[in-house]
Amino acid sequence: MKNEATGLKRIFTAYEFSMKGLKTCYQSEAAFRQEVWLAIIFLPLTLIFGKTGVEQAILIASVFLVLIVEVLNSAIESVVDRIGDEYHVLSGAAKDMGSAAVWLSLTLLIITWLIILI
Repeated sequence: MKNEATGLKRIFTAYEFSMKGLKTCYQSEAAFRQEVWLAIIFLPLTLIFGKTGVEQAILIASVFLVLIVEVLNSAIESVVDRIGDEYHVLSGAAKDMGSAAVWLSLTLLIITWLIILI
């Protein structure tokens, strides 16, 4: 069923869907829960380790990028799992590529934090 809300109501409806998606991801994905707790630790540290506003913004962005990519990876996995339980090479490839995207975002986080800290 298509959402027919417009204007401000559409914004609030989209917000509700987004919060529902975050809640579902947190409840069903252990990796997302771990990354949320990592974010809770890292985000306050941006105020300590980022010497300038730009450095702080880059550190914050690298943390949020991991969360964003994990949500997208979880969405891919959900769609693939809905299609069927049997193995298919394309389903495996989709899940592997989603996992690779998460790994790349974590690698970017590590490199970013090391560059700014050193």
